[in-house]
Amino acid sequence: MQDNPLADVHEQTFPFFEESGAQPESSVTSDPVVGGPAVVQLDLFGLSAGPISDPVTSKPAWADFIRERPGKNTPAAPPSPAVGPAARFAAVGSLDDLRVLAQDCRACPLRDGCRGVVFGEGDPAAKLMLIGEGPGAVEDERGRPFVGPAGQLLNRILSAAGFAREEVYITNVVMCRPPDNRVPAPAEVEACFPFLARKIELIRPEVIVSLGATSLQALLGTNARITRLRGKWLEYRGIALMPTFHPAALLRDPSKKRPVWEDFQAVAARLGRRPASLSTPG
Repeated sequence: MQDNPLADVHEQTFPFFEESGAQPESSVTSDPVVGGPAVVQLDLFGLSAGPISDPVTSKPAWADFIRERPGKNTPAAPPSPAVGPAARFAAVGSLDDLRVLAQDCRACPLRDGCRGVVFGEGDPAAKLMLIGEGPGAVEDERGRPFVGPAGQLLNRILSAAGFAREEVYITNVVMCRPPDNRVPAPAEVEACFPFLARKIELIRPEVIVSLGATSLQALLGTNARITRLRGKWLEYRGIALMPTFHPAALLRDPSKKRPVWEDFQAVAARLGRRPASLSTPG
């Protein structure tokens, strides 16, 4: 990773940061800065935090769909015999089969208000997995993730970092578009999380990039704050996790361009890629 690559370079030298008149399709917003230490101590692998868990309880509603990781250096115990809905996910052996299961999902009201399920796309054996918030209007129309203005910006960032879109896997926390591109409700995240967890298990990437607050909190719990954890290497079930801002946030706030580029340079370095020259066009 380059040392201070942007110290003496104007942001306009990065072609993927060119301004666009299009409005972003996501409603991702940054969390306010919270006082306290720079690094928050999180129970990353326990089940004491989750998308809709009560602060007083010890287990989120979706905990039965995933296996607890007992310790960083301790192999996970075999899963208990699955019963009920969890058995359906445990039995799914491929992304194609999981996609079929997702098409029939009516676990939350979002499916009734959208055109269809936006499952995800990319290399099923990708080393890099990107997880956003939810489909926007363009994604809902085309049935593909990140193809609107924020997706076009993401494509340019990936290319500059040395990745082709086709070799990574891109998905969202929720697969159906929330009305008016609002942030998904906790119950909607809960309903979709088993699909996301199984995607991660099937792909088993080396690195996950969580794009925005909703993605980060779906993986690590509602206490995780993107403004405090952005750019720090974390883990999700033994997989390296890099939280960064959602591309739509960059369309609204150009000051986030530099930190996102630094985050993707760190990801590229970890995966042995060489980012494009600072002045490379396109």
